[in-house]
Amino acid sequence: MEISDALAFARRERNGILSTLKRDGRAQLSTVAYYVGEDDAVRISLTDDRAKARNMRRDPRISLFVTAPDYASYVVFEAEAELTPPAVKPDDETAEALVAYYRELVGEHPDWDEYRAAMVTDRRLILTIRPTHAYGLNARTWDTPKTTS
Repeated sequence: MEISDALAFARRERNGILSTLKRDGRAQLSTVAYYVGEDDAVRISLTDDRAKARNMRRDPRISLFVTAPDYASYVVFEAEAELTPPAVKPDDETAEALVAYYRELVGEHPDWDEYRAAMVTDRRLILTIRPTHAYGLNARTWDTPKTTS
């Protein structure tokens, strides 16, 4: 599957399942919200103290599974994780990236100062995924109307 086709599919959704590798090699699965940027990178907000962040620091290989609402079509992206440092100041680069993330997913926040402070308190960061491989099922035709007989 072409990565461009997989990205076109993923742009229509906002939720997926991120797979990282635990120390023993088994998968650690987490539901995540994401967006695909104009630069074709997938971005996800996470907290620094969670297992998935620790897993990616140890082994950056990840997969992101995205499915159509009817589960009949899906794509999986494979990549190496790129993690920002956690937000430590309301105006640092990570906090700015988190504002951009929120705007992409939700729109404008009613109180950006409050949001920025929460990002620092939560030690949030951004995971960037630049897919190196993609595979899936029926992703090119996933929104074709289905007919019944």
